[in-house]
Amino acid sequence: MKIAVLVYEYPPKIVGGLGTYAAEITRKFVLMDHDVTVFTMNDDEGTMPTREIWRGIEIHRPLHLDVSDSLPDVIAEDIRKWGRGIHFFGKLLVYNYLSAAKLVNDLIKKEGMKYDLVVAHDWLSVMGGITVKKESGLPLAFHVHSTEHGRTMGTGSSVVSNIELRGGKIADMVVTVSYAMKDELIQLGFPRDKIQVSYNGVDPQKYDPTNISKEQTRKIRESYGLKEDDLMILFLGRLVGVKGVDKLIMAMPHILPKFPNARLVIVGVGDLQEYLQNLVKMMRMDEYVRFRFDFIPEEERILHYAACDLAVFPSLYEPFGIVALEAMAMEKPVVVGAAGVSGMREIVICCGEDQCGYHVDPNNPSDIAWGMTSALESPERRKWLGKNGRKRVLEEFTWSHIAEKTVELYEKMLKR
Repeated sequence: MKIAVLVYEYPPKIVGGLGTYAAEITRKFVLMDHDVTVFTMNDDEGTMPTREIWRGIEIHRPLHLDVSDSLPDVIAEDIRKWGRGIHFFGKLLVYNYLSAAKLVNDLIKKEGMKYDLVVAHDWLSVMGGITVKKESGLPLAFHVHSTEHGRTMGTGSSVVSNIELRGGKIADMVVTVSYAMKDELIQLGFPRDKIQVSYNGVDPQKYDPTNISKEQTRKIRESYGLKEDDLMILFLGRLVGVKGVDKLIMAMPHILPKFPNARLVIVGVGDLQEYLQNLVKMMRMDEYVRFRFDFIPEEERILHYAACDLAVFPSLYEPFGIVALEAMAMEKPVVVGAAGVSGMREIVICCGEDQCGYHVDPNNPSDIAWGMTSALESPERRKWLGKNGRKRVLEEFTWSHIAEKTVELYEKMLKR
């Protein structure tokens, strides 16, 4: 197949899980002998190549135009309230329509390139995908990794929600990351018969604990002032309300009587940084909680998983939760939020002979603490849970397995 992919973030510009997903899945498509062209964002200064080949993938990055001064009179009040966000919305519009124009007018009409389908990821790229479908007649697969309603716990932009819903109604297929997300999309009005599920994955060769030396993990632990016998509990992710980091901090006093050597390491950036620092001070937990307000590269992320004893992700809303998968691949036990929309509930087995972690109520600090104390019970239990986690990743969540499933869905759409 010849596939045109519109995705907001792509290497070397990666902001979160979407960029990692796009890089890994497109590379696997190429290794399966499919032809992939990616349309993604340039940087603000326009310093990245507008057209290049990288790892066998042709990448287009349209140069940015600042259209924000022309937008206030033509866009909804909802967007005008964003303030500086109007610049972001303007950048997105330009990226979407320049990408669509380049694909349709230059590559298809002028250069005579023939594509089988166009793929758009999230609302950030689906406006371009809809335009390409209309202009070229190509079938559109719309990947929904999360929704505005879920990300903001129902307080987000109606404009963004409407863009998502329009994409779902116009696309020939909607691909989402978990059955929990499929249920959410149906509730939001997406056509049920169009929705298919294909999980995210992880590279088990990259995320392999045998690649990491004891010296490397010692350095990571020392950087947070941890002693050799301290138990390192790791949270890694965006510091925003839906990730439940505040409840995780509140859970610490519940586990310290049993594990006085437990230390919580929180790594990430987000709106809650100051609030979380104040919460730790107010609770007098300074000795037990360490912060690193930084977006760390993948290599360092892997070292953090290797260094920790337990990874905890008590999200209130998590369509998939690739961090849980990464920790499992590194043979670490995991404690995950399992209320509401939770893909992690599908990833993490919480009982039986294949158990690799615990499901908890992310709204309840004492329940989060129960999961943590259960996982930390003994070194043998931690090891057993971790081994089961990696085994599950190897069986179900490798990128090769995920890419094959995704291609099968595309082929199904084309047959229709």
